[in-house]
Parts: sequence; structure tokens; C-alpha cells
Amino acid sequence: MNGVYAFIEAEKTTHGVALLCRVLDVARSSFYAWLAARPAAAARQADEDALAAQIRKVHTDSRGAYGVPRVHAALRRAGQAINRKRVERVMAERDIRGITRRKRRGLTRPDKKVAPAADLIGRDFTATRPGTKLVGDITFLPTLQGWWYLATVIDLATREVIGYAMADHHRAELVCDALKMAAARGGLQPGCIMHTDRGSEYTSAQFQSLTEQLGLLQSMGRTGSCYDNAAAESFFGVLKAEIGTTVWETRAQARADVFRFIEVEYNRSRLRRHPEHGYLTPLETRTLLQQQLTPAA
Repeated sequence: MNGVYAFIEAEKTTHGVALLCRVLDVARSSFYAWLAARPAAAARQADEDALAAQIRKVHTDSRGAYGVPRVHAALRRAGQAINRKRVERVMAERDIRGITRRKRRGLTRPDKKVAPAADLIGRDFTATRPGTKLVGDITFLPTLQGWWYLATVIDLATREVIGYAMADHHRAELVCDALKMAAARGGLQPGCIMHTDRGSEYTSAQFQSLTEQLGLLQSMGRTGSCYDNAAAESFFGVLKAEIGTTVWETRAQARADVFRFIEVEYNRSRLRRHPEHGYLTPLETRTLLQQQLTPAA
């Protein structure tokens, strides 16, 4: 019907409203009601377009990763008092969608000659205090110069990447360097658990010795069970989904991109839903938990 009204509006100076309404079998009162509502409709459309532009910016800034929940949370953090269903509708109408992660192929190669550590996590990937539960894992990234390997250490209380190392190999030194970085940042508590899979890097004498020196309790999931180290593997799913299916020209370029993703985009900017405090970045979560643990003066 809007098309009919628009036609009458366009032709009314030539043929007159009364004639056009009679020929098109339209009530003049309905046409005038439509005409009166046009400014409000135009204002609503302009408001909708402005919201869509804000949503696209949030979506683009997240490398296309954010779906409805995180886009809504980002807008609310920016001061927008907006309903989540409206965000969902606008994103659906404009085909703005978050990234769906692909299944990751792992590097785990168990060392059958070494007795693995017990599983002290039991798939409980939660912690109330930073520096009490850590998870680690390794992944590989493709470059034209060959594979580039990344080892990480994540604090389960904050989901912050507190240690990482990159190299053109995945020997024990790589995972040790990541753990050393985590320890150097401070805050690891006595009896802190370091949980990994049963890969030969983690069952190596070098890594076991380092965990003992740092006063950590080593923990391992079962061989072939990705769910036993799901929190660590989940981060790599996020990284590869949000960086994209890039094949870097050089390992140096891969290093720079991974560094920027961890230190700028993930630890400081990426929103994650906290069960009690809503959407926070890993660094905000750490600050909040540390404030709660600090005794009152």
C-alpha cells in the first residue's frame, strides 16, 4: 500500500488527490494519514540506519567475530541503552553475523615412556582467584616460510593469556618459555595448578623440572580427549577464527599479528561473559577480582 500512497504523492499536482484516490480505490483519509506519518517514519529509519552503522563498526572492530550478545554488550558499554532483541533484528535484516569456529587439528603426541601427571582439573575450568589454575597448549600457524608454533598459558580465573611463546619448532623449550613468561608477570599462588594435555613437550623432563622450580602442581588430561583441556583449545579456536585463514608470507609477520591479537585485541578488548559481573575483558576481570581479594584498610 505504501507504493500506492507514494504514487499519489508524486502525481497529486497533476491529477489531484481526490481523482487519484477514486481511480486507485483508496480512501483520502488513509492517504493523508500516511502522509502525516512520513516524517516520523523517516526519523525512525534514520535512527535505524545510525544503529546499523554502530553495529557494523563494533562487528568490524572485532574482526567480524562478535555475534548478537557481544555486539549488544559493546553498545551498552558505550552508553547505548538498547534492547538486545532490537540489535538481533537489525543484525538479521542486514546479514551481520559472528564467526563460527572450525574444529582445530591438534599437535598432541604423547610420550609413552613417561608416566603422565594426574588430572587435577577434572574439566572444572573455573577459578575464583587469579594465579591458582592455569592451562596451556600449543598450536601451529601456516606461513610461506613453514609452520610457526605458538604456546600459551591462560589463567582460568580471568581467561587472560598471561604467558606465550612463538618459534619455528615445538620442542620443550617453547612451552617452557611460555610458562616462564607467565611466572615473570607475577601473581602465581602457592600450589597453583598447571594443566595441559599429555603431549611430549609437557611430559618432558625440562617442563616437569620447571614446574617444580616454580612451585606449581602439574596436571594432565587424558590422551585423545580434547574436552580435558577445552579451555586452552578454545582460545586457539578464537584466535584462528578472528585472525582468519591467513597464510602469512613470513614468520615475522605471523609473530606480529599474534602479538597484536593477544596483547591488544584479546586481553584488553575482547568481551567475555562473566557469570556474576556481565561482559568484561580479561584484564578488567583480573582488576575486579584483585580488588575483591584486597583486604579493606
